[in-house]
Amino acid sequence: MTSDHVVFFDTTLRDGEQSPGCSMTTQEKLTMAHALEDLGVDIIEAGFAMASEGDFAAIATITQAVRKPRIASLARAKTEDIEMAARALQFADRARIHVFLASSDLHLEYKLKIGRQEALDLAGESVRLARSLADDVEFSPEDATRSDRDYLVEMVRIAVEAGATTINMPDTVGYMTPEEYGQMFREVRERIPAIDESGIILSSHCHDDLGLAVANSLAAISAGARQVECTVNGIGERAGNASLEEIAAALYVRGDRYGVSTSIKLANLYPTSEVLGQIITFKPSPNKAIVGANAFAHESGIHQHGMLANPLCYEIMTPSLVGVSKTHLVLGKHSGRAALRHRLEQLGFTLTREELQQTYYRFVAMADRKKNIYDQDLIGILPEQIRERRSVPVAELD
Repeated sequence: MTSDHVVFFDTTLRDGEQSPGCSMTTQEKLTMAHALEDLGVDIIEAGFAMASEGDFAAIATITQAVRKPRIASLARAKTEDIEMAARALQFADRARIHVFLASSDLHLEYKLKIGRQEALDLAGESVRLARSLADDVEFSPEDATRSDRDYLVEMVRIAVEAGATTINMPDTVGYMTPEEYGQMFREVRERIPAIDESGIILSSHCHDDLGLAVANSLAAISAGARQVECTVNGIGERAGNASLEEIAAALYVRGDRYGVSTSIKLANLYPTSEVLGQIITFKPSPNKAIVGANAFAHESGIHQHGMLANPLCYEIMTPSLVGVSKTHLVLGKHSGRAALRHRLEQLGFTLTREELQQTYYRFVAMADRKKNIYDQDLIGILPEQIRERRSVPVAELD
C-alpha cells in the first residue's frame, strides 16, 4: 500500500546542469542547493561524483553545508563509480547512492555492448555494493520505457532483492504517453509484490521530448509512484526534464484529483526559479507555466475585464501562492476600456465615460504602432485638461 506523500527528488544540479548553458561552479551549486533546501525538496542529486573533480567537490561541499534534504550522487553500475560516490557523500547526514544501468536492448547492444544476462548480473552486483556503502540506494534501469517489459521487470526484481530502497523507472528519451507510463508502474507493482510489501518507493523521471514530462510524472503518481524526479524551470538534457514547479503546483491545485501531500513550500517556487535564472545563462520562456514572466499577465480585454471583476475568472491560483508579487494587466492592442480605466485610475486620473471613450480611441491607435505601452505613453495621450486634474504627483509613478 502506498503512502499519500510524494517525495521530491531534485536533479537540477545533476541532470539539469547537463543542459547546454547550465554548467555551474561549486559555489553556484551550493547557492542553488541552499535555495532547494529552503524550497523544501526532499532529496538533492548534487552531481555525478565520477564525472569530474568539480562534480566530486560540489557534492562533498554540499553534504557539509546543506543538512535538511538527503544528498545523492549518481553512479554507473561500476565499482569505481559507486566507491567514488560513497567517498563524495561521506560527510552527508543522510546519503543516497543512485545507481543506473541501461535496460533497453538498444542501449545494451549499441552503447554498453553487453548481453541481457550480463546486465542483470551487473544490476545485482552494483546494488549490493552500493548498499554495503550506504543505507539508501536508488536503482534506475535507464531507458526503461523502451525496454522489453518482461526483462525490465526481471531487472527491477533483481535490484529489489539486492537491497535497492527506491526504484526509478525513467522515460529517458521522453517517449511515453501518460497512459502508457502509468500502466508501466501499475504492472511493475502487480508483478513484484515485494515493492509494496517492503515499502520500496517507485520513482518517475521524465524528459520533455514530446512535451509530456509533467503529464507523465503525474500519471506515474496516479499509478503509485511516490517519488518524482524533476528540475527547477524544467532544465535538462535536450528538451529538459519534468518541471518541479509545474508538478508541485498541479498536485496542490488539483489536490482533489491526486490526494497527495508534499514538502514543497509553494511560495518559494518563483524565488527559486529566479535564483537559477541568475546562475545559468537564461531564464524561463515568458509563457512558461507557474514561473514565466507572462504566467500571471493578461492583455486580452475580455480577460482583463474578468480579472477586474473576479480574478478567479482567469486564474486558477493566486500569484502569491507561488511567490509572484501580483497579477499584471498588460496594456496593448487587445486591451479593453476596463483595463485602461483601471490603470489610469492607478495613475491618478478619473475620467468620465465620454473622456474614457475618446482616450480609448487614441490608445488603440497608439497600441497598433507600439509593442510596449508605458505609463508616460498613457499620460501623453490624455487631453491637457485631464492631466491638470491629476490626483497623484508625477513623482509617485512606478
